[in-house]
Amino acid sequence: MSRKLRAAVAQLGPIHLADSREAVVERLCALLREAHGAGAKFVVFPELALTTFFPRWWMTDQAKIDAYFESEMPNAATRPLFDLAKEYGIGFNLGYAELTQEKGEIRRYNTSILVDPAGHIVGRYRKIHLPGHSEHLPQAPFQHLEKRYFNVGNEGFKVWRMQDAVMGMCICNDRRWPETYRVMGLQGVEIISLGYNTPIENIHHREPEHLRMFHHLLSLQAGAYQNAAWVLAAAKCGAEDGFAMIGGSAIVAPTGEIAAQALSEEDELITTTLDLELGEYLRRTVFAFEKHRRTEHYGLITSRTGAKTEV
Repeated sequence: MSRKLRAAVAQLGPIHLADSREAVVERLCALLREAHGAGAKFVVFPELALTTFFPRWWMTDQAKIDAYFESEMPNAATRPLFDLAKEYGIGFNLGYAELTQEKGEIRRYNTSILVDPAGHIVGRYRKIHLPGHSEHLPQAPFQHLEKRYFNVGNEGFKVWRMQDAVMGMCICNDRRWPETYRVMGLQGVEIISLGYNTPIENIHHREPEHLRMFHHLLSLQAGAYQNAAWVLAAAKCGAEDGFAMIGGSAIVAPTGEIAAQALSEEDELITTTLDLELGEYLRRTVFAFEKHRRTEHYGLITSRTGAKTEV
């Protein structure tokens, strides 16, 4: 029996410091309407989709920092997106900054959620591979303070069954680490959705700009192919208050081929029909894990964090 899902990636252009959540949600709803017109039943929105990428700013006032976080979801600002998606029968993935309390302590996460076509949250992922730094770097062109503003995700790489597919999530820097995809691959993941906000400039060393896009796509394509999964990657991109981020939103097939890619650095929707049988075929043949993986030789992957030469 053929299983196909029409899906879309909803790229966002810049969100500036002065932009309200309500204005951003209007843009998300416009992209959702476009997705509905294209027949899509699942839409992926970017990382931290409701605000500017605030970790680029050094802040010491915790109240000011927390103003970028959401203490409940949905809330008054995001309710129109949930309601519209429910009206259209569209599932979606949304990234935002989550403020919560666990065991009596305030915790802050870089979070994404899976919302089903009925408007119910069915899955949550909290970013694990936090990039950047926690100290102030006054000589840097901008800051990248995810290690300061977020706790490391504490719920692992889970998968959920939604819309007749096994779905998983990751966020931005997670895409660069093969373990991200493999843990979900070992759970039979068929669709991996991710949002990202990736600066054009590396603040630590000079890096040609073209490498930023090359490594971005390389990570998506390798993760998709080696785990026989569709990867749907949504950028927030363009210059936010003068600080530029890459675009390159893409839908990558389980073969590693790019099925669709955004052309702009503005709000843009890309769509394709995901043939879920394609991943099943690869998992029966080239990547039949149960036949070919040799876990007795992989111990270093979980027993050692850093690289060390012993010869």
